[in-house]
Amino acid sequence: SVVYGFSGVGKTVLCSTAPKPIILSAEGGLLSLHGKDIPFIEVKTIKDIGDAFDYLKKCDDYETICLDSISEISETVLTEFKKEAKDGRQAFMHLATAVTALIRNFRDLPDKNVVFIAKAKKNIDEESGTSTIEPYAPGQVIKFNIPYLVDQVMYMDVDRKGNRILQTQASRKFTAKDRSGRLDSQEAPDLTAIFKKIRSEKE
Repeated sequence: SVVYGFSGVGKTVLCSTAPKPIILSAEGGLLSLHGKDIPFIEVKTIKDIGDAFDYLKKCDDYETICLDSISEISETVLTEFKKEAKDGRQAFMHLATAVTALIRNFRDLPDKNVVFIAKAKKNIDEESGTSTIEPYAPGQVIKFNIPYLVDQVMYMDVDRKGNRILQTQASRKFTAKDRSGRLDSQEAPDLTAIFKKIRSEKE
């Protein structure tokens, strides 16, 4: 699943609602989880991410892996590739390949829930003036690939009453989808409950 939203909406705290979670943190801002005692691994390089993947592939202590965030991880990887590449275009090509593979590898881990947290980006159409919101990561290829690589894309927002919600169905304003067909158009920010709903279709 991908969960995306703007800064401060509660994406990192959402990870604590998942069953037996561990967070791979590239953001460095885990103050919002203070007192919740959620295990985490800090990832700053491609090697860190690879080491974390190898560890979690063999570890049965956790049911949910949260990558917080795929946006920040992509920016970190891009910085590394820019140092090695002869030109910027080459770096972005390597980025698309590497991050797409990363998402697939984590997504396909057996017996694990995997949540990719992402930043949100607002795009404004110059002709119509209308705005749309979508998951953000540097590079066009990643932006277009992310929604197709996962079963759920949920936009985290705050409703008119001030409650945090997860939008699971796309509108003209934002990207979202639910391949399971089990989720309501708006869900409470509780990943344990959401995972139960999704699995209820298969059982």
